[in-house]
Amino acid sequence: MAEIKKDLKIRKGLVVSSIFMIIAGILAWIFPDTALLAAAIYLGVMFLISGVGYLVDFYSLRSGWLLVTGILDIIIGAVLMLNLGVTVASLPVFLAVWILCVAVMQVAFGVDARSAGDPSGKWVLGSGLLGILFGLWILGSPVLGIFTVSTLVGFYLVLYGGLGIAEYREMKKKASAAV
Repeated sequence: MAEIKKDLKIRKGLVVSSIFMIIAGILAWIFPDTALLAAAIYLGVMFLISGVGYLVDFYSLRSGWLLVTGILDIIIGAVLMLNLGVTVASLPVFLAVWILCVAVMQVAFGVDARSAGDPSGKWVLGSGLLGILFGLWILGSPVLGIFTVSTLVGFYLVLYGGLGIAEYREMKKKASAAV
């Protein structure tokens, strides 16, 4: 029982951070340009951190691939951080290219599945074709890409925050049931 109460005290920080996550998600929907800038900064920082991690691994494992990957990640992170305008402008294009790559793989898998007699292949094929159309649409209209990125970022933040609050409520229920 004392352990559960201690966990609840610790988890109050989870509720506070979850509320901030939900607010940030809503703000991402209201201010898509700012959300895109935040995503660009996040991406740059993640490449820098990843690069440093690879270099640390290189010193203990002495793998040339880790060294090259670490240096490339640091260069990419620095370029992204030093050219935020270009990074923000290119995120929708990267999103579209990623969607197109996934969609092409879905089409190929769907065709293979259908030819193998798998009835679910038509759904994968259809999803891939829709993905190709959506990816091309974003490439043709970068503004759509901006709203897609900010909508996805906002959705993730609201969902993450909501799940954190749900986790806290579940723990609180468990604590009152243990009394």
